[in-house]
Amino acid sequence: MKPFDFNAGETSPRGTVVLLHSSAGSSRQWSALLERLGPRYDVRAVDFYGHGDRPAWYGAQPLTLADDAALVEPILRQAGPVHLVGHSYGGAVALKIAEMHPQSVRSLVVYEPVLFNWLFRHEADTPVAQQAIAMADSMRAQLEHGDAYAAAEQFIGYWAGPSAWLSMTGAKRDSTALRMRSVLAHFGALSGEPLARLRRAGALVPMLCLGGSDTTAATRRIATLLRQAFPLAQHDTMVSLGHMGPITHPAAVNARIAAFLSGLPEEKRLEESLKAT
Repeated sequence: MKPFDFNAGETSPRGTVVLLHSSAGSSRQWSALLERLGPRYDVRAVDFYGHGDRPAWYGAQPLTLADDAALVEPILRQAGPVHLVGHSYGGAVALKIAEMHPQSVRSLVVYEPVLFNWLFRHEADTPVAQQAIAMADSMRAQLEHGDAYAAAEQFIGYWAGPSAWLSMTGAKRDSTALRMRSVLAHFGALSGEPLARLRRAGALVPMLCLGGSDTTAATRRIATLLRQAFPLAQHDTMVSLGHMGPITHPAAVNARIAAFLSGLPEEKRLEESLKAT
C-alpha cells in the first residue's frame, strides 16, 4: 500500500495537510479524516518505517524521530508550509518536524503525542513512568523469546485496555504482531528524543493539543507537560475517549480537527476571498 495522496499532482488553494499515524497502525487509520478534508485541502498520509507497505528501518544506527520525520521532507519541499496532524507516535514525529523545519509548518494538531523523554527525564522513578518502562521491557523480553503475539497483546493492552486484544480479528492480530519490532524501535526513539528546541518552534504556529479523559496515566501526565510548554496552544480533553480516540471515535476527533483548521485566521481570510469571487 502506498501512502495516501488525495490530490496527487495538484495544489490546493487551502494548502496541504499531512497526517501521521500511531505505532502499530498505518496511514489507513486516517481514511475518514482524509475523505472529510480532501475536498478542501491537498491531503497526504505517510506510513512510517515498518508500517503499511514501508519496509522496516534499515539504518546502521537505531531509529530516531528525525528518521521518520525525514519521510515527510519531500512533501515539504513540494508543497511548502503544511498543516501537520499526528496521533501518538505520529504526534511526536509532527512535533519533531516542527522543531526541524519550523518555517515549513502552518499549524500543528497532536492527539496525545507520546513524549516519553519528557516524562522520563525528571520523573523516571514515578509509578507512571515505571509502568511505561515495564511495558517496553516486557515487550522486549517477549520478542527476544520469539513471541511477537505476546508482545502485541502487551502493547495493545497498555494503550487500549485488556479487552482490546480479544476483540481483534485474527488478521488484525497477525499484522499487529508483525510490527512489534518496529514499535519497540519507536519506544527507543521516543525515549531518546529531548525535542530541546521545540518550545520556540511551537510558539511560532497555531497549535491544538488533544487528549482523552480516559487515557493512560503516562499520556495524562504528558498532557500536563504540554500545557506547561505551550501555554498559548489550545488544549482540549475529549470526554470518554482513550489514547486510541482517533481510531475508536474518528467522527468526534475528526470534527474537532476540521473545526480547528477552518478556524485558523488564514483559512477564514481565504474563505471570505473565495466567497467574494
